[in-house]
Amino acid sequence: MATNATVIKARLEIADMNRHYYQSHALTLARHPSENDQRLMVRLLAFALNASDDLTFSSSLSSEDEEPELSRRNLVGDIELWVAFGTPDEKWLRKACNRARQVQVFAYGENSVRVWWQQQERALARYRNLSVRALPDEALQQLAGMVERGMVLQFNISEQDVWVSSDKDSVGVHLEWLKEID
Repeated sequence: MATNATVIKARLEIADMNRHYYQSHALTLARHPSENDQRLMVRLLAFALNASDDLTFSSSLSSEDEEPELSRRNLVGDIELWVAFGTPDEKWLRKACNRARQVQVFAYGENSVRVWWQQQERALARYRNLSVRALPDEALQQLAGMVERGMVLQFNISEQDVWVSSDKDSVGVHLEWLKEID
């Protein structure tokens, strides 16, 4: 874990009706000084939507690194799933799409996402293994209010809606597909 990082322990109780996946995951994350609560919750939301026993976070947060922040690898080490956050540029996504069987982007920051998508949509259309989801600011602000150093979160996933609950609050998140895998 990075120096000066805050250790976050999260237990995720996941009920994904889309994939018929019902499991608990105990995670220990490094919350880097540059990471805000919204971004941390985007990472946890992406984990819940793709949860499996072999899904792992990297030790780095930078989208410009050569390794994915969240990934699933097969038994020989090939990247099956590469998950990115924010609004990465096309050159970086090209590298990810060439290295992984499937790439997912969880874009957030509604105003910046709109501008980014207008600039990137045509270029990204050619990547058949890329999907892009936009997350609503209002829901992310509410999710950020749920962050604690030790937290238990329930994720109920059905179609494009995710209900995230803690002992203090419950937040509905509607995922908007900007691009689906062809």
